[in-house]
Amino acid sequence: MKYLVSFFMLVASVAQAQQPTWKGKFEQLDQLLPTPNEYRTGSGSPGPKYWQQRADYVINAELNDENQSITGSETITYYNNSPDVLKYLWVQLDQNINTKNSISQLTDQNTVIDSVTTLDLGSSLRLHEFDGGYKIKSVADAAGKALPYVINETMMRVDLPQPLKPGQQLVFSIGWSFNINNRMHDMTPNDGRSGMEYFPEDGNYLYIIAQWFPRLCVYDDVVGWQNKQFLGQGEFTLEFGNYTVNLTVPADHIVAATGMVQNPKDVLTAEQQQRFEQAKTSFDKPVMIVTQAEAVVKEKTKATAKKTWKFYAENVRDFAFASSRKFIWDAQAVKVGEGKTPLAMSYYPKEGNPLWEKESTKAIRACLLTYSKFSIEYPYPQATSVHSASLGMEYP
Repeated sequence: MKYLVSFFMLVASVAQAQQPTWKGKFEQLDQLLPTPNEYRTGSGSPGPKYWQQRADYVINAELNDENQSITGSETITYYNNSPDVLKYLWVQLDQNINTKNSISQLTDQNTVIDSVTTLDLGSSLRLHEFDGGYKIKSVADAAGKALPYVINETMMRVDLPQPLKPGQQLVFSIGWSFNINNRMHDMTPNDGRSGMEYFPEDGNYLYIIAQWFPRLCVYDDVVGWQNKQFLGQGEFTLEFGNYTVNLTVPADHIVAATGMVQNPKDVLTAEQQQRFEQAKTSFDKPVMIVTQAEAVVKEKTKATAKKTWKFYAENVRDFAFASSRKFIWDAQAVKVGEGKTPLAMSYYPKEGNPLWEKESTKAIRACLLTYSKFSIEYPYPQATSVHSASLGMEYP
């Protein structure tokens, strides 16, 4: 037996001796940094021929407070800045994680447990009954001619009538709608990042809406189209672009969103407009644009009319918004760098007080000052904090 053991030890030592000595001290860090080329350097910085795609959006959407749904249409201008000829585009359909038997549900690895709470059981049952996901109504080119498309779970491939050459741009549109999930009671696969919160005491809703419109996938020189399925808890990459977004909501709603509101005179009272302008030069303390007393009145007298809030955001990677008649709104200006005075703004229901009125905008101001000092100056005109029970998420 001892001879057999000695034999195996000898074989192992010979095999080890035949292994070449590792000399990869300076090899690339696997997937952390792609192989250097003319588009990117070994440090990860842009190379002399770096390129990046771009997608601009014009979105018109309406929030239905009666049946908790959103109907919208968008026009996308896609810029092919790559050296490649593109025969099709990939579009993200994140809301499709809420469809019945979606890939996120089928890949859920929850284990069987001995007992379950009534809340969890009801949530699981409602999830299977919920009519979630996009209803894609149309995909068309700039002339209105239908474009062929194929939906694969949370991804949609749009085939182009002719190849999109380097330096060219394409304008096309998508019409869609979806039902808003109850992010508080239902175990939806998006982990509560987006949805509605219902307040039974006054019968009102607070909507936190993210990953809500079809968005272009990223195309780069490393992997091409980044079209992996969205499973709910993973992160995502998006192209930068300009957003023009028109949101139609009940007339008594206050809307918080990416970018800056372009038509305050159409959606705010004269007094609220004055407060909003005052906040732009108030550096010592927040200005109450919508007070708690005003928000409470709107909770009781629900409007039947509608208003359209118009927003514009320049050079951002995504667009999210929140809407409710319950919102209290305060804001103040923050001096950042040379001549920059972005607004720090907070939106919250009365249930968030007294904490939010005292601390929320103060915290935003501290973040803007600290990060602008130790990293880069904050580049956008506003930073917003929205009260969202149970879970927080950053956008864009």
